[in-house]
Amino acid sequence: MTPPRLSIIIPTQRRPQPLALALGSALGQKGLTGAGLTPDQIEIVVVDNDQVPSARDYVETLARTAPLAVRYVHEPRPGVAHARNTAVAFARGALIAFLDDDEEAPPSWICDLLAVQARFGADVVFGPVRARLPASVSRHRAYLTRFFSRPGPAEACLLEGYFGCGNSLLRRAALPDEAQPFDLSRNHIGGEDDMLFGLMQAAGARFAWAPEAWVHEDPAPSRLSLNYTLKRAFAYGQGPTSHCAAHADRLGMARWMIIGLAQAAVFGLVGAAKWALRAPDVADAWDRAARGLGKTFWGGPLKIQFYGTTT
Repeated sequence: MTPPRLSIIIPTQRRPQPLALALGSALGQKGLTGAGLTPDQIEIVVVDNDQVPSARDYVETLARTAPLAVRYVHEPRPGVAHARNTAVAFARGALIAFLDDDEEAPPSWICDLLAVQARFGADVVFGPVRARLPASVSRHRAYLTRFFSRPGPAEACLLEGYFGCGNSLLRRAALPDEAQPFDLSRNHIGGEDDMLFGLMQAAGARFAWAPEAWVHEDPAPSRLSLNYTLKRAFAYGQGPTSHCAAHADRLGMARWMIIGLAQAAVFGLVGAAKWALRAPDVADAWDRAARGLGKTFWGGPLKIQFYGTTT
């Protein structure tokens, strides 16, 4: 039996309605034969990162009548890196696409990713993310929309940097470790994808951007607040300093900590002024200040856990 050329991976944890939307959009991809894929060369892998297999019944029932192969795998160990690693090990495709369970892809999504991958011979292709906020969110709406979105160049191109794993396509052969590509130390705090793509970049991997391969993202209501986004911004800021620490790069650590301190001071003052003036874009300044603080205060108990709760 010939293994699939393409695996679409959807990690999930106790989000049945968003999962149904994401999975339905993956099953609704069009034009695949024009991209050189037959239905038997494509599979969708749903990895359930709940302590109990809460998504199993829904996924396996859907799989019986789905137009593409849908495979379910249960990963009870808590953590985003565990979930992604298990899915990669379970998937059979030479190409792997990642779609988060709060994302919805248009029918041309996969074809657009594949076209850019073929055009540039890319090891990883990233696409835009367009946040959809409910109408009830009015406070800091513009900031929150930007926070949960991923913009990029207007034209398809090679990238000097990289983005996150959601809405991406990668070549399995380009992974530094096909069995466990995502670092388990990032299980609960995130950033496992940044570490992977950083390693790949250092090894000479080619990254590309597919502007037409966008997806919608519907952030969970619990995340649509400054309380969540500023903590997340703080954690994002910790990324570059933590990366240097993982590679024993003390000069890099010192550099990022100094940059972070300056960033926190400048944008903290800007934020205070905007708050006093009731400026509508005050959240952007607080966000920049939080990222600066994260660069400076990055280790030990200051790591914030965003993932890994399965009880």
